[in-house]
Amino acid sequence: MAAGLYFVTGEAYSHGRSTLEVVRLALDGGVRLIQLREKEKTTRELLQLAAAVRELCDRYDALLIINDRVDIALAVDADGVHLGNDDLAPAHARRLFPEGIIGVSTHCEAEATGLENRGASYFNIGPVFPTRTKSWDEAFLGVDRISSIAACCSLPFSVMGGIDLGNVKQVVDAGARTVAVVTAITRAPDPKLVCQRLLRIIRAE
Repeated sequence: MAAGLYFVTGEAYSHGRSTLEVVRLALDGGVRLIQLREKEKTTRELLQLAAAVRELCDRYDALLIINDRVDIALAVDADGVHLGNDDLAPAHARRLFPEGIIGVSTHCEAEATGLENRGASYFNIGPVFPTRTKSWDEAFLGVDRISSIAACCSLPFSVMGGIDLGNVKQVVDAGARTVAVVTAITRAPDPKLVCQRLLRIIRAE
């Protein structure tokens, strides 16, 4: 995973802008990895949106990952799917989507251990910092846990959870090379500019 900045969508956090509009601005800002995560939409709405985002990603030569829904990912010829702890197991998703990118959320060392043998392509570590986009009753991981969780699996990884311009350098300094964000982009007055600034920090330019 060498995408640098991984944009996870969220229309509910987009200040009235459509997901399609924010995705376009993020792509204009240099993002080349999009995860479509719209839990409030019906299957029909999600399918229509996914097809439109797929067309947009194709124009920018960007990867499209669908959150949770292997069926939607297959229907729109997405590049992959991202799975949480309550979703389909990565090994089962791999049977359905043999050529797809399979991402898995992890929150501790035990969840990351052995993922390379269970059908996953990459894993996400989080939530690193407090975040408004995920209900979380446990302690947030903090940057110190990034390296210890990453060491449990040989697969590429991303990090997520409350990351923005003010703290992104901390996760980069902790070893993260692919950084996933939601509201740092969706709530920004100028999503394109924020993407450019985040990428410069991630790439240490």
